Amino acid sequence: MKARTYAIIGTGALGGFYGALLARHGTETHFLAHSDYAHIRRHGLRIDSSWGSFNLPKVHVWKHPRDMPRCDVVAVALKTTRNDLLPRILPHVLADEGVVLILQNGLGVEDEVARIVGPNRVMGGLCFLCSNKVGPGHIRHLDYGTIALADYDPKGRPMGITPRMKLIGADLKTAGIPVQLSRDLILARWKKLVWNIPYNGLSVALRATTDKLMAHPPTRELVCDIMREVVRGAAAEGRRIPRSFVRKMLDDTDRMPPYLTSMRIDYDHHRPMELGAIFGNPLRRTRAAGVELPLIDMLYRQLCFLDYANTRLPKSNSRRMAARVRAKS
Repeated sequence: MKARTYAIIGTGALGGFYGALLARHGTETHFLAHSDYAHIRRHGLRIDSSWGSFNLPKVHVWKHPRDMPRCDVVAVALKTTRNDLLPRILPHVLADEGVVLILQNGLGVEDEVARIVGPNRVMGGLCFLCSNKVGPGHIRHLDYGTIALADYDPKGRPMGITPRMKLIGADLKTAGIPVQLSRDLILARWKKLVWNIPYNGLSVALRATTDKLMAHPPTRELVCDIMREVVRGAAAEGRRIPRSFVRKMLDDTDRMPPYLTSMRIDYDHHRPMELGAIFGNPLRRTRAAGVELPLIDMLYRQLCFLDYANTRLPKSNSRRMAARVRAKS
């Protein structure tokens, strides 16, 4: 059987890490890069990892999707705020019988891609990863790294363990990536939100790393309360998340190194935050089912204001507003 080829769309903390592991183990892997293209072409990729650090001095890196070969598996590792680019990327890089593996946060992201390539060519990938991009072509992996694969159905039905999930899962395992095969994509997405909603949101609203949120009893309790709301949201879509899963997420976060979430990093760099996929879509879906999530809704509204002030107001206005706030305090 011919070996599958992979394309990585978004060579950042997530795509750069997983793509480098695939390439290191001999899988033909093509990277689409933008700001880092010249650096990666000249110097390759550098991975500092708790699993073992390594350099890839030569990789297949491309600046324009139209120049890339068509690949069997196209892994989308862009932030969801850049999904407007996908209609101009995916038709150039996806092989005729290929599949798009969506390694993005949030709920409903597969629906967007299905409208571009068709519902039978989409698969979800839930990444449980602590990793940051610390420089051009330079990824620092702190902890974890499992990818949970789940196949997509446009009506939201569980698809079970499909043959193509097993094949892609085998490729990832060969590259040293832990893999879980999940029967229900919607359930897997809600379980990921149990962590993503409280920690990403509060890390921005309270300007805190995960360890600080966990060390302060009131914020730890708030994290737990928000997690319980996520569980209620999943139940509104007919998905049951056991109470023990919330306990596991808290315990896992206690054990991880101090971590600056991806949403906080985006905020600090004045980039749009992934609010629609992580907060807006779940809230809309639960509200349509007649369920309100007040803590999550309040946090979402706060983050929308912070995102607007951080990315859209003229900088001079932002500085004047900040000066007025300091003067009053």
